[in-house]
Amino acid sequence: MTDWKTQTQLIHTGARRSQYGELSEAIYLTQGFVYESAEQAEARFIESGPDEFIYGRYGNPTVRMFEERIAAIEGTEDAFATASGMAAVNAALTSLLKSGDHVVAARALFGSCLYVLEILGRFGVEVTLVDGTDLDQWRAAMRPDTKAVFLESVSNPTLEVIDVKSVCEIAHSVGATVVVDNVFATPTFSKAVELGVDVIVYSATKHIDGGGRCLGGVVCGTRDYIRKVLEPYLKHTGAALSPFNAWVMLKGMETLDLRVKAQAANALTLAEALEGHEKLARVIYPGLKGHAQHGIAMAQMGAGGTVVTLEVKGGQAAAFRFLNALEIVKLSNNLGDAKSIITHPATTTHQRLPAEQKVTLGITPGLVRLSVGIEDAGDLLADLRQALDAV
Repeated sequence: MTDWKTQTQLIHTGARRSQYGELSEAIYLTQGFVYESAEQAEARFIESGPDEFIYGRYGNPTVRMFEERIAAIEGTEDAFATASGMAAVNAALTSLLKSGDHVVAARALFGSCLYVLEILGRFGVEVTLVDGTDLDQWRAAMRPDTKAVFLESVSNPTLEVIDVKSVCEIAHSVGATVVVDNVFATPTFSKAVELGVDVIVYSATKHIDGGGRCLGGVVCGTRDYIRKVLEPYLKHTGAALSPFNAWVMLKGMETLDLRVKAQAANALTLAEALEGHEKLARVIYPGLKGHAQHGIAMAQMGAGGTVVTLEVKGGQAAAFRFLNALEIVKLSNNLGDAKSIITHPATTTHQRLPAEQKVTLGITPGLVRLSVGIEDAGDLLADLRQALDAV
């Protein structure tokens, strides 16, 4: 399997077939499992093998297939699936930390990620936020008691690209564990392990499903971290991924590479065509040569990703006119879908942030986040242009 290319791994890795030899992975829709003897039950509770299961909250054959497949393409030793992306973020951090520990995090994060850091602060974890693009700020924030570093490899929604390799080197110099939310980089463009990341987090709801059907999340890392640190936390706190959702994710992974590459190609076409448009104050896309971290994005991902951020001149009123005039592109706060979808972060995903924090992060009233789908690029461009005409 180690010699297989990504597209082959996405289709075949981790498959478990029953005695019936089914072609499509089976959905093991069960809460619990039957033991042949009391001795076998005792043995499993002491230590379960990879094909031995106890309870749906602890693991499931369909879920395990998904975990093994994502670990294979990420290049990590193991993975543990969760009920949602935010459950994965919360578990990855909370399982590592205790009162008195110090965390350094990039300030440009998804609103719910910032909220998780706020919750950690209530329980005695000290959090320092830095400008993720400024390596000097990362260096200055590190302390002997820094236990973890947390960042989005590409920030939501302003698409800042962090020099992950350099941040890992800085964090590891003080013994900190690097946790990266890699949603915008996608498993297709990810090189997180090669860059030195210790723990990789995905919202599988996004590109992995890719059809707007199910919630899911996953945490990837070393076997010791997954089974000795993360698994005990998740087994007892209950953020288990359902077998049906795991099956949907497995099916989504079969076309993940094809979809994401097509989405990124469309995103670049749209960004280049819209750059300099008279109704737009700016077009943000890491694939554009004018992007501040274009070189880092190309080195880390080899592409600009699937999301383009636009700032409409005229503030919120103009942005709303633009959004309401769209015909193909749908209004939704999700991303990573086969359908193109768009949202207004200041009033949706980042609504709860104080006004001054929105200003610091560049989340202006005219900013909209466009998750590009796999529709015809010409049709998408025509839709965006006619909507801009309505502003």
